[in-house]
Amino acid sequence: MKRIAQTIVFWGVLLALWEMAVTYFKVQSYLMPPPSAIFRAAWEVHPQMMADTWVTTVEVLTGFVAAVAGGLVIGVVISYSALARRTLYPLVTALQSMPKIALAPLMIVWFGYGFASKLASTFLFAFFPVVVATMGGLASVARNLDEHFRALGASPWDTFWRLYLPAALPAFADGLKIAMPLAVIGAIVGEFIGSEEGLGHLIVFASAAARTDVMFAAILMVTLLAVALYWVIERLARFVWWRGINV
Repeated sequence: MKRIAQTIVFWGVLLALWEMAVTYFKVQSYLMPPPSAIFRAAWEVHPQMMADTWVTTVEVLTGFVAAVAGGLVIGVVISYSALARRTLYPLVTALQSMPKIALAPLMIVWFGYGFASKLASTFLFAFFPVVVATMGGLASVARNLDEHFRALGASPWDTFWRLYLPAALPAFADGLKIAMPLAVIGAIVGEFIGSEEGLGHLIVFASAAARTDVMFAAILMVTLLAVALYWVIERLARFVWWRGINV
């Protein structure tokens, strides 16, 4: 309770200072609206904002799940295959090195303005951290434990399921915490480039209408969405009871 109170006080003081600074220095609202104007704008457009938030949330979660599934499979394949490490891993690294914003227009060309292009953009942003986290977790297993399992006659599948997978889960969970905010960024970037709905579209629309207060309100909603989804992943990661085991 004390930590929550401290957080509330901190943000309350920050917003109050923002409000006073904008008023004192007579900053034009189209440049930097005060928090009071942002909250009024959020209430004014809240029906549309709630609908756009739902659209963006669906895009984020769908792309995130696809990135987790694909990243897990690719990470396992690269970890267990020398051929994949020599061929597939450099390809994945090269894909990660490309600027994602530059690829976003291609998503529109390939998949159109609908849901598929946002899914592809979200997937690209969130995929690589899952691959790296999976590989790092599998590589963290001590060699003597692997030899111990082999000495006991465990099959490769049993060794993976009972040793490597539990050992990799903490690192995998950390990778998910990195991937989730990136998934939100990917969805917003996709909506910036071409969309008729979603929070990214709302930000672009507000910018064209010179409604800076609505832009700030939409950006605040994006931030709250990213923080909320990160918090969910962090809570779920605490159920990974293997975290307390030193393997």
